[in-house]
Amino acid sequence: MEGDIHQLLGEWPYESGRLCVRRIKGQDGRKNLQLRIEMGILQMEITGRPDGDRPHGYESLLHYYRAEATASEEREKGSFTLDSDACLELQMEALQYYHRRITFLEIGEYEKGKRDAERNLQLFDFVKLYAAEEDDRMAMEQYRPFVIGHRVRAGVLQKLEDDEYDGALKEIEEGIDEVREFLADVGRPDLIDESEEIAFLKDWADEIRKDRPKTLSQNLKEQLKEAVDTEDFEKAAELRDRLRTISGN
Repeated sequence: MEGDIHQLLGEWPYESGRLCVRRIKGQDGRKNLQLRIEMGILQMEITGRPDGDRPHGYESLLHYYRAEATASEEREKGSFTLDSDACLELQMEALQYYHRRITFLEIGEYEKGKRDAERNLQLFDFVKLYAAEEDDRMAMEQYRPFVIGHRVRAGVLQKLEDDEYDGALKEIEEGIDEVREFLADVGRPDLIDESEEIAFLKDWADEIRKDRPKTLSQNLKEQLKEAVDTEDFEKAAELRDRLRTISGN
């Protein structure tokens, strides 16, 4: 039957518990991303809005409403607000970027995944500033720690690929501080110790510290301690000389 996609779904079965993603080249020769979900396949553009739409001629609804806000504020400060329908539209758009973000992270396109995470955080900021109803603001804000976690994950994985261990740890520390600050700002500092995002990032930092390659200085210091403990003073003296040489003292 025309339009039946059962064969296509059968060729790429859904696997529960696993994120199934792939790159494809469309009939027009352009590259796209696909995410296999339980009931079908999501196909996404690599740039711009994931569904390829240009609402009101803009790259995205966020771009459109930003332009509307700027024009409105120029006429009369404080005149622009987002009603519940507009906030729902923006929330649905954010979902598209979420699906593309997790796809980018899965295929190792960390810079692009980080870009999409930052984009949704900007959307949350915009809704927080202009939403007419508090419920609409919080409908977005509740996901902020989760998106911060994805942005940090993308940045850390990118740095680990380049063996930038100190940079990776700094990304994690800044992410933890950002989640803590958010929870304090929304009046829930009591949730800091219960935050899954903070717990995950702390555990990840511990793993990086444990697994990172030791520097020459660290190796020599460990050998020196072992030599002293075993009273091999001749070797200890030699190791001290080597440490002074590499430290310039």
